[in-house]
Amino acid sequence: METHPLKFLKNLRRTGEIAAILINHGFGDLVETIGLNKYLNWGRRKLLKHTEEDTRSLTRAERVRRAIESLGPTFIKFGQVLSTRPDLVPRDVVDELSLLQEQVPPFDSQVAIRAIEKSLGRPIEECFAAFEEAPLATGSLGQVHTAKLRDGREVVVKIRRPRAVHEVERDLALMHELAALLNKRVPESEVFDPIGLVRNFERTIRRELNYLREARTIEEFAKMFEDDASLYVPQVYPELCTEEILVMERIRGHKISDIALVPCLWEKRQMIAANGARIFLKQTFEFGLFHGDPHPGNFRILSDGAICLLDFGMVGLLDETMRANLVDLFVATAQKDTRRSMGIMLSIGDCDHEIDERLFNADYREFIDKYYGLPLERLDIAALLRDFVGILSTHRIRCPGDLMLLIRAIVHLDSVGRKIDPEFNIIEHAVPRFKKLIRDRYRPDQMWERFCEEARILGRAAHDIPTELAVALKKFNREDSQIKLRLTGLEYMITELDRSSNRIVVSMIVAASILASSLLIRSGVTNDWFSVPMYLISSCLGIWLIYGIFRSGRL
Repeated sequence: METHPLKFLKNLRRTGEIAAILINHGFGDLVETIGLNKYLNWGRRKLLKHTEEDTRSLTRAERVRRAIESLGPTFIKFGQVLSTRPDLVPRDVVDELSLLQEQVPPFDSQVAIRAIEKSLGRPIEECFAAFEEAPLATGSLGQVHTAKLRDGREVVVKIRRPRAVHEVERDLALMHELAALLNKRVPESEVFDPIGLVRNFERTIRRELNYLREARTIEEFAKMFEDDASLYVPQVYPELCTEEILVMERIRGHKISDIALVPCLWEKRQMIAANGARIFLKQTFEFGLFHGDPHPGNFRILSDGAICLLDFGMVGLLDETMRANLVDLFVATAQKDTRRSMGIMLSIGDCDHEIDERLFNADYREFIDKYYGLPLERLDIAALLRDFVGILSTHRIRCPGDLMLLIRAIVHLDSVGRKIDPEFNIIEHAVPRFKKLIRDRYRPDQMWERFCEEARILGRAAHDIPTELAVALKKFNREDSQIKLRLTGLEYMITELDRSSNRIVVSMIVAASILASSLLIRSGVTNDWFSVPMYLISSCLGIWLIYGIFRSGRL
């Protein structure tokens, strides 16, 4: 990915803020390596050098978290996405990023009312019978108010923050440039795939910014579970929804922490926890669309024991191939087939280097032996998934973002289930689901359907091969046909050669100027008004060049 410095110049003030915050939290060497320090003026750079010393008592992970919190809402959202990627980010940093908090003040209620009126094209009195000006909740991208429809139904109104899209798009452009600079100037960062992380985050945050998409997701969940009374999906009012506004039914259920205080729910705790696991597994492996953020705040338990999910801004998608691969991985692990497990993991993930098969087999065998044969009640799903991701990280296998979101969601769900029912274990509910999926795979109708689909794919490929071959031969036979070779990894060497040659040229000019001016002063042929300033300027340039070489650390 090519870098475009004009994007930094276009957002010069924000670029300077980012550089200053990074330096202030002890990342001055990184700022200098990627060349971001040139967007700070000299005085500010010197001032920040002193504040950098105050962060030395903090760990690297703490400095990362504090820097992200200081960078604002977009970067905080990015940090929350990073916390779902333990396959790429070190464990200590992941643990610290999970503590990120959005401390965003509410915006003025009159601004919210004007946004509603502008978005819906009519006065707020025509939209709602009553509108509560004090916000119910506040987030980095929007805030929530309560209201009543004209027929008396209670609703919540989610309103996007003013300038949220502008600020997110500005920061996204800068994050793309920073990722490209990291990839180019810090070769070690390739392990973390900064460009891929930013692209995945871009898709996630743009989905969250569009409330119409969230409304459609809620309606899709309602359709998927319309015959399942154990999950209640809030009603959406599409006639009042836009990209900036989301209006949905207000839910007055009980929080997870309150179940022990409600006798009728406490008696049903095992059923509620089991229903939660079944609902999530059904979302994931039957429909391929799952709630990506099932933390306790996004659950409400209704008086009849039904579960209600809130905030559908973060959802994950798993296509049929991915779901089949996950089932195959489960079977291969249960059979202790490490070779097949490695093949499945490589087909799921992305690996741009050759894996040491012997070492991988040893690590995976150790992983299986650690958990194989344990009674389900002693199996810790969080530890199991953490060790599984550790193998991916050790062997630098990158997994799709939605799969890592699924792993994080399962850990959250297991934690929520144990708060409802201390004896809950999601594995007890996952194993029967996997067994059913395996049985269904070999049903005659399913096998016939797969055979027909693969036959269609093979038929289309056989039909296209002659045409594609003819096109390729025609291109090859043209007189102006060219073969393009692209060598990667040479950009850094070319940059360094260019810099070195520039220094050699400058040093030769400076040396010649000093020598010429010295001879002129000594000969006395010309006036001192020319030779002396020339000598001083040349000497200063020489000192500046030496200082630059020492400062770069490449003497």
